[in-house]
Amino acid sequence: MSSLSRLSRRHFFSAAAGFAAAASAPRAGFAQAPAAAPAATPAATGPFLVPPLPYPTNAFEPHIDARTMEIHHDKHHGAYVANLNTLAKTNPQLGTSAVPDILGNLNALNDDIKFAVRNNLGGHANHTMFWEIMGPNGGKPEGEVLAAIGDLGGLEKFQTDFNAAGGRQFGSGWVFVTVTKDGKLAIENRPNQDTPIMDGKRVLMGNDVWEHAYYLNYQNRRPDYLKAWWNTVSWSKIAERYAAAKAGTLGV
Repeated sequence: MSSLSRLSRRHFFSAAAGFAAAASAPRAGFAQAPAAAPAATPAATGPFLVPPLPYPTNAFEPHIDARTMEIHHDKHHGAYVANLNTLAKTNPQLGTSAVPDILGNLNALNDDIKFAVRNNLGGHANHTMFWEIMGPNGGKPEGEVLAAIGDLGGLEKFQTDFNAAGGRQFGSGWVFVTVTKDGKLAIENRPNQDTPIMDGKRVLMGNDVWEHAYYLNYQNRRPDYLKAWWNTVSWSKIAERYAAAKAGTLGV
């Protein structure tokens, strides 16, 4: 079972009203700090947790700078989790269902929390996946994953189509690769913090195209960010998620 599947069982729907506030920071340079450590994980104040980064914040420079990683992980993802834990304080039933079960049944929620759950739990699920599928020295797709990509026209076409979908996303959102239980892949994009999990699908991988994911280095040049992001992808982690999806154990 993947680590994200285990993680998802510890979380449940909850959210505070409002959106996660964007963090502001001075522009970061490209110089790499040699002794950078993994980002500190904000202290938990409820059932929801920000997963710690398994790599230093400068691991992806120059493609993603350390300051962007720090803000993105600690501030943006941290805000979604803080919002969820705030609502959890007044909802003692929280923490008893898997994240995919809640996101896949949003219409079952009360109207007063549905919108906040969609945004904050969606953001938590998306970012948890995002940190997991990246890693230094990510290698290349192999085996079953490479074969599945071949069904979409091969790696070059797959990356081109993925980048095009991310570029077409108007405003904030995500570009995803979904995976079925029989291993078939599809490229989809979603606005805001929506996820294919809300449609009962499973996400193999995805890239965040909110400006907070790239603006310090790329400003309005989203296509450049999309191309550079492939240098951060950990294909071994994606292979683990692919196997979990086929086994029916893939969580968020």
